[in-house]
Amino acid sequence: GWGEAVAAAAAALQAGGLVAVPTDTVYGVACLAQDSAAVRSIYSLKGRNGAKPLAICLGDVERLYRYCHVNVPDELLRDLLPGPVTLVLQRSEELNKDLNPFTSLVGVRIPDHPFMRDLARACPGPLALTSANISSQGSTLTVLEFQDLWPQLSLVIDGGPIGDIQSPECRLGSTVVDLSVSGKFSIIRPGCALTPTVEILKKKYGLVPECS
Repeated sequence: GWGEAVAAAAAALQAGGLVAVPTDTVYGVACLAQDSAAVRSIYSLKGRNGAKPLAICLGDVERLYRYCHVNVPDELLRDLLPGPVTLVLQRSEELNKDLNPFTSLVGVRIPDHPFMRDLARACPGPLALTSANISSQGSTLTVLEFQDLWPQLSLVIDGGPIGDIQSPECRLGSTVVDLSVSGKFSIIRPGCALTPTVEILKKKYGLVPECS
């Protein structure tokens, strides 16, 4: 059942493994963010340039303050999280220095997906999370779409199809928004929740789009 799947995934992660997981946007691959060897394994799995950052995934907004320096109201965080949004904030000293060592920022995800939140709560620290695909290939909405990665994974959690497999919009992934500069925001990736995210930031909190 559900609890057994969460326990099996948490055990695989704590043993240093990579686990494929369903999220509220697309399928992802997770490892423990504080485990440097596992983080290196995710980069190798993706065939990914080390300069492309990984997000961290948490189960609850409260835990975000340990790994990030937050310069926006708590209510703003709770208006966007959990949800299909990645918030980019200044990282704290608590976060593994081998995770995205080239940047002082980190993206934070709290997926609006009960399995992911339970899994994140079952692990001692944050998860590192990236999409379950080879870099530069399309996002995946079923476990069969990334079966070429299965041999390198410790466990694959099949949560069924995510969204509408025929819809390109469903493959956009989360909306990534940089909130690291006080009073401003900048959209790093439009993703699937752009319009409601921008509306909340501008209208409710008066944040100004940062000109790139």
